[in-house]
Order: sequence, then structure tokens, then C-alpha cells
Amino acid sequence: MTDDHPTSGSDVPAEHAPGERAARRPLSLDPVELGFTPRKPVPWLAPFLLISTGIRTLLAMLFGAYLDKRELQNALDSKIARQVGPDGGLWLDYVADLGDGFNATYSVAYLLAQRELEVDGHRLPRAQTLVMGGDQVYPSAAYEAYEDRCKGPYQAALPVAPPERPTLFAVPGNHDWYDGLTAFLRLFVRSRDRHFGGWGTGQSRSYFAVELPADWWLLGLDDQSGSYLDDPQLAYFDEVARRLGPQSMIILAVPAPTWVKSVDHPTAYDSIDYFIRTILAPTGAHVRLLISGDLHHYARYAGPERQLITCGGGGAYLYPTHKLPERIEVPPKDTLSRRASATRPYDLVGRYPDAARSRRYGWGIFPRLPFRNPGFTTLLGALHTLLMLAMAGVTANRTGSTEQRLFSVPLVIMLGVTLLGAAFFAKPPSAGGKRHVRHWILGVTHGLAQVALAAAGTWAWLALPFYDWPWPLPAVAAAVVYGPVIGLVSSQVVAAYLLVAGAFGVNVNELFAGQGIEDSKSFLRMRIDPDGSLTIYPIAVDRVSRDWQLNPDQSPTASWLAPKTTLTPRLAEPPVTLDGPAIRVDHEVGRS
Repeated sequence: MTDDHPTSGSDVPAEHAPGERAARRPLSLDPVELGFTPRKPVPWLAPFLLISTGIRTLLAMLFGAYLDKRELQNALDSKIARQVGPDGGLWLDYVADLGDGFNATYSVAYLLAQRELEVDGHRLPRAQTLVMGGDQVYPSAAYEAYEDRCKGPYQAALPVAPPERPTLFAVPGNHDWYDGLTAFLRLFVRSRDRHFGGWGTGQSRSYFAVELPADWWLLGLDDQSGSYLDDPQLAYFDEVARRLGPQSMIILAVPAPTWVKSVDHPTAYDSIDYFIRTILAPTGAHVRLLISGDLHHYARYAGPERQLITCGGGGAYLYPTHKLPERIEVPPKDTLSRRASATRPYDLVGRYPDAARSRRYGWGIFPRLPFRNPGFTTLLGALHTLLMLAMAGVTANRTGSTEQRLFSVPLVIMLGVTLLGAAFFAKPPSAGGKRHVRHWILGVTHGLAQVALAAAGTWAWLALPFYDWPWPLPAVAAAVVYGPVIGLVSSQVVAAYLLVAGAFGVNVNELFAGQGIEDSKSFLRMRIDPDGSLTIYPIAVDRVSRDWQLNPDQSPTASWLAPKTTLTPRLAEPPVTLDGPAIRVDHEVGRS
């Protein structure tokens, strides 16, 4: 195992690091000038995207072990990086869930790239180290998606390495894993051209260890979407553990906040607990901070000696905070693991956005669902049109004829599709999670509501003259007139269902994914002082920019694009300082 001691992971001189594209600044916002295409937010309820994402998730579950490239990484260098600032301390940034729509992703990238931020009276210089915490791209790990949704915006934000030559480390999330890490490894784990815009890439595998000032360590895990830690990875961290001791303090970056997910899936935290219990605990080192993305908000749980922080506000749609449990037990007492660490309570002490604002966001589902997801509304209209024609066929043929019985067959099929589709949309917990009857009750109730809407629509349609027209004019009229109207009405039924179900903790993700909220983004800026104290500044961006212009500052390191309206970051909560075994919260937000 070798050391990588420079403050940057790049061995290329800063003036040459960004590559040929970055040498010429764009003359317009045209994609040809930028070298990438700014993308709109992912429409998560689009039918084809729902199907393709479901297929990718299924393939990852069924064939993830066959696509796993972590065993092959044993042939790569096993470097331990070292990051120290010029004053003996270090500024460290953390961002996750970033590769979605351009406006949100670039707003955060732009702030990360600025030479200095002034946030609530704190002057925070640009970090020397940047950690991307997972899901660097959406919806899939295609190379083009990485270029347009992740690398392109970050190169535009910091096109050339500044004098301090900041270094980038990345943790793969579940979306990065959809192609078996192929694109991720090409971008972040390379032996040449080790740069990502103006950041040098500092890791030699999909996981990493970084020695920080004052015996702090940053460890990044790759648990393949929560499955397990591979043997080469465990061997790598066994070597890292030889350098740790009772004075060492650990920042552990993981792909998902399994401390929260274990509330419904008791085994979710097992791999992290195994890592801490078998590799870190024997050294006497203290895991002071667990940090993750995956849930697209900021939330901090505090325990006696450890902070558990979720910060997935780098660009993806906002995930709610008002349904977070106020207290969790980690590891959960009902885990199936034969061995586990002692269970400790953690309290929810900070979140962004706050619970009241999160609830208000939920009500926005009614206008946003049909217009942010036109494909989903079209699908609903098509299904309701077929269901209406089946119902109308039965209603209009009241005699016990063969024709009536033939019309009854598609009606039975459409009713079955509607009820089953609504039930499975409620996503009843799998065998690995806790089973809740409320999922089935809400799902079936939603299905019955859609059937009732179809019956009302059929009654209204039969009252109009269209159905008496000669065939196939009724079907054409239904597609042109009835379909769009019933699709819009049905989308409001879905919106009402999501709002009600969300109150019971069901389909919470869909309630917010269907809205695609770009605002309320967040990232962390952390400072390790030479004396060993770590201060965490959770930075919130209430509103991202939606209008961009060429930056009048033409210096090489200046961002290519600047917001027409100034971005105003603020603190999501007062800074949190970790001093050895103690934890201190600075309630004087204006302190400089």
C-alpha cells in the first residue's frame, strides 16, 4: 500500500490539469460552446423512465454480484491519500445527489467553486478537498448522463485548477452502480488525466482512505447498494487500520443513511456496523461523524459521541423532512445480525428544510404532478379511456348476448390492472422490511377511487352524443376529448392519494419525486483546525438560480456562467463543532 502525500490527487501541473476543453472559455450558452448539454430535471414519474428504472433496479438486485467490479480493483493501486492545507488545517466540502437538472446542480457547483463564501457572517474559503457522497448522476450511469449532468456543470463551475489545486473523492451510490461502476471508474478512478474540471481526482479505487490534519481520517465506503463489503475492500481498510490509534477520529462517508432506513429495514445498517465493529473499533479510533447522501435533504442526528448527518441536497429533487423519526436507535434492536454493536439512541436535532416548510411543499403536488410529468398524465388518460370504453360497452349492452359477454372480458382485465397497479404503486414492504397493512389498505383504496372515477366518467360520457356515432368515431372522440380531460382529473386523484398516503409514511418519495422541487438545496463546508477541532457548516440554498449569463470575469479559474440573480446561501443550522470526545453547537450564528 502506497501513500499519496500531496494536497492534490493530481500529478499534473495545475495550468495543464483541466485539459484542452477548459483552455477556451465559451462565447455563448450554446451546448457546442459549453461542451455539454444542460439538462432539465429528470421527470421521475414518466412512464418509460419508471419502467426502465424498475428494470435497472431489478437487474441490479438479481445480477449485481455478476456486475461487481470491486474484486477486480484488487489489481489497482491501494493508495492512502493525505490532505493538509497550507496552514496545517483543512477546509473540506461534502456534496451528494448532484447529477440531476442543470439549474440546481450548477447552483451548488457554482457556490462550491467560489474563492470564498460569506454565510451568516462566516467567511468560508473554497475547500481544498471535495467529497461527492453518491449518486453523481441520474437517472442511470450512462457516460453521456455523467457528462451532461455532472462533469459538465462542475467543469463550468471550476474550469481550471486554482493555486491550491483542490482534490476530489467520490463515493458511488446506487445510481452509479446501475452499470456495474463502469462509468464511475472511468471518471473518478484513473491513472492518467486525473482531473474533474478544476478538481484533481485523488482515489485509486471506488473506496478510499484519506489522512487529514490532527489525526482525523476520512474513509469512503462502497457497499454496492447496501449488499456487502467485498474482501479486497476489507483488506484495504485492514491496512488503513494499522495506522489508527485511540487518538484517531474518523469521518465515515457511506452511500446511504442506513441509520434512518433501518427503522423500516432492520438489516440496512448491518454492513456499516460490521465495518465499525470489526475494523475500526479494535484500533480504539473514534467514529465521530457518519455522513451520507441518498435522501435529498439535510438532517442531523446527535448521540453521545457521534453525529449522523444526511446531506443529499446537491441537485436532485427535494426529499421531505417532516416524516423523519424524532429518535432512532442505532444499531436497531431488532436487527437479525447475530453480533452487533451496543444500541445507542440518537435524536433528530437539525433538519433542512424545517418540518413546517416540508409539509407546505407536499401540498404543491396538485399543480406540479400533471405539468411536471406530462407523460404520466397521458398514461393515466390512456388507461382511463380504455377502462371507460370497457365499462360503456357493458353498460350499453344490457341483454345477455354473446356480444355483452365479449365486452365484459376487457372490463375484468382493466379493473384488475387498475386495482393491482394502485396496490403495487403503494409499494408494500418486501420480505426484507417491516410489513405494514397500511400500504395495502391505502393502495387498494386508491385503486377503488380510480375505479369510481372511471364509473363517473363513463356515466358522463354516455350522456354525450359521441358514443352513438358509428364505429370507430366513438373511440377517436374518446382519445381526443375524453382522454386529456380524464387524465388531468385522474392525476389530481393520484395527487390527493399521495398527499394522504404521505401522511401515513407511504409513497413519501413519490409525493416529492412527482414534484421535482429544485429549491432547498444544501451542502457541507467543514473546517479541521490544526488543534484537532472539526467545525461543520451546513449550508442551505433556499432558491436556486434559473437564469444564467456568461461570467464577465474572464480569469482562468472563474466560473464560465454566473447567475443573473445573486445566490444567497445561509446556514441551515448553527455550526457544529466536534472537539475530541465533546460536541458543541454554536448558537451565535453571526459569529465570524
